[in-house]
Amino acid sequence: MKYIKDHKNETMGKVFAVGVGPGSPKYVTEIVKEIVLNSDIVIGYKYTLNTIETLLKNKEIHEVTMKDQEDAYQKVSKTIGNKTCVIPFTGDVNFSESEVVDRLIEIFGDVQIIPGISSIQVAASKARVPIDKSKVITMHISTSIEEKKLELQKALIDGFSVILVPRPWPKEPSKHFMQSEIATYLKDQGFDTSNMKVHVFEFLTTDKETHFVGKVKDLEVKQFSDLSVMVFDQTKLESYINFK
Repeated sequence: MKYIKDHKNETMGKVFAVGVGPGSPKYVTEIVKEIVLNSDIVIGYKYTLNTIETLLKNKEIHEVTMKDQEDAYQKVSKTIGNKTCVIPFTGDVNFSESEVVDRLIEIFGDVQIIPGISSIQVAASKARVPIDKSKVITMHISTSIEEKKLELQKALIDGFSVILVPRPWPKEPSKHFMQSEIATYLKDQGFDTSNMKVHVFEFLTTDKETHFVGKVKDLEVKQFSDLSVMVFDQTKLESYINFK
């Protein structure tokens, strides 16, 4: 990757936003490994940094949370010089991370984005639900999710499978919208949740991975991790032989 080495010779530092996969180091792509290895500074959440910990030797590491990430970005932006900074994201940078990526662009200007393998891809594969015949919805945003809820209803009514990332917000119950809240919401909207097939995956690709499969109604009394993905399975087999 010659372009990484060239960046070291420029007067301005470079910033990369990279996806490191759902959690297992095996899902970190070769290009992301090379970018991290050639970097000087890495800013990330604990879980994300743990995924790439073997690549972080001799790096300037900033472990951040939602509360202090802004301070870390601002500090590095003022001291980056001609260094290379990497901000790793769990999964893929281009899914459920736009609010942070937009802020990085505001602070650093030219941010190069390198995609990763998303948990939604892994969940779809394990549930055998094709993404191109499904609706992908994330509730993992800080702004209103009311339109997202309507989008979920419409997708299910139209017969689509739905791959969904719920929203954990235990400190503010009105914004908390995890599996149990989603099941109750759909029942309240008139859906027959006792006949809706659903998968819930937690900690995908790691040693802690779990897989629940059942009906949406079953979720009303169940709690799942923040690191979980739902798949509403309405898939019907449509192999090429059916179109001859």
